[in-house]
Amino acid sequence: MKTKLILVLTMLFFISQSCIDDSDSDYVLVNVVTPKYMTLDALRSSVEITSPLPIIESGKIYVYNDLVLVNDVENGIHVIDNSNPENPEKVACIKIEANNDMEIKGDYLFVDSLMDLVIFDISDIDNIKEVTRLKDVFPSYVVMPFMEDMVVDYRDQTPNANEIIVSWKVTQERRRIEEVQYLNTRFMDIVTFAESNASVGQGGSLAKFKIVDDFLYAVDSHNINIFNIETLESPQQLNSIFAGFDIETIFNRGNYLFLGSMRGMYIYDIEAPASPQFVSEFQHGTACDPVVVDNNYAYITLRAGNSCGAIDSSLQIVDITDLYNPELIKSYKMDNPYGLGIKNNLLFICDGSSGFKVYDKTDVEDLRLVNHFENIITYDVIPLDNHLLMIGEEVLYQYTYSDEGINLLSQFSLN
Repeated sequence: MKTKLILVLTMLFFISQSCIDDSDSDYVLVNVVTPKYMTLDALRSSVEITSPLPIIESGKIYVYNDLVLVNDVENGIHVIDNSNPENPEKVACIKIEANNDMEIKGDYLFVDSLMDLVIFDISDIDNIKEVTRLKDVFPSYVVMPFMEDMVVDYRDQTPNANEIIVSWKVTQERRRIEEVQYLNTRFMDIVTFAESNASVGQGGSLAKFKIVDDFLYAVDSHNINIFNIETLESPQQLNSIFAGFDIETIFNRGNYLFLGSMRGMYIYDIEAPASPQFVSEFQHGTACDPVVVDNNYAYITLRAGNSCGAIDSSLQIVDITDLYNPELIKSYKMDNPYGLGIKNNLLFICDGSSGFKVYDKTDVEDLRLVNHFENIITYDVIPLDNHLLMIGEEVLYQYTYSDEGINLLSQFSLN
């Protein structure tokens, strides 16, 4: 099995390099993935509140009152004053290593930093303070990126015994074919060896954190991690419940959690909030999978390619009127979907490099496209009561609702 995988990876490099001049036939253009190491002490002392900085890679988006928070993948959070949506303004940057998710309740910001849960007091946006850190509450591994033409190069690094991988860096480089073969073999050897009343904000469909009343639910690839946050500045870790495989996102509606995974959608009952109970599972082919729901339907985008596994990308609409027996109603072809959102009869889909699509979902078996914003790269969306926010490639877009879909309100560069 390992030998076959090495051969497949090597063949992919050759096929994708057909445009390289024959004189350079000894070389291929590859995505080189290298690890970043830190000690635990360095990781936990690296938090820094700074003035606004350019974003490196825009990630998830979160809205709380007049603030918009944008995750800078693995690097922290950019804080934006959105009191005037036509003219948003960056006000601060919270530098946090290995950070990807966030939730807010009552002026307390909850974020991940690899295996730790870190809490900040943001009641004074000009004086953000770290108040608590719960150590070792999440898995301590960083998921490696997977993409076409990829090699993993540890550059013969020999980390100290107390160092861990906190992130991965991807660069495009030309490498000799023999080196690519060697690195693929070495990588497979390594893999084989390693094996309340307070106000709450709103995250997008790609979120892995969700606050419901006095509980924070945080999913990792296999578990729901549960925290009691009744005392916001000093939350308590309760327990972790095995919930499924390859879990990627979490969505809440009423007393239920809907977990999007690469294998399907899991539904959990949180009537007893400290002890979620499995309700049912909807299975689909392997694909990257966020989910949002309304009263009757779950809307699931499946993204193919890279590590996602599927051949075709699609939107799947699932009937959840009987939560114990979710049933696929219809599937629509998509190009490269990421996040999605719903408001009343509108369905919003971030279709990656194919732009931002708005559908009328009055009849889920016959969706009607009402807007298509092309020539932009889109990632995730948050439909608010009065307007909508969408995060793209280092750009924050805001839209107003209209009788026929949405209209662009502002476009704000994060750099």
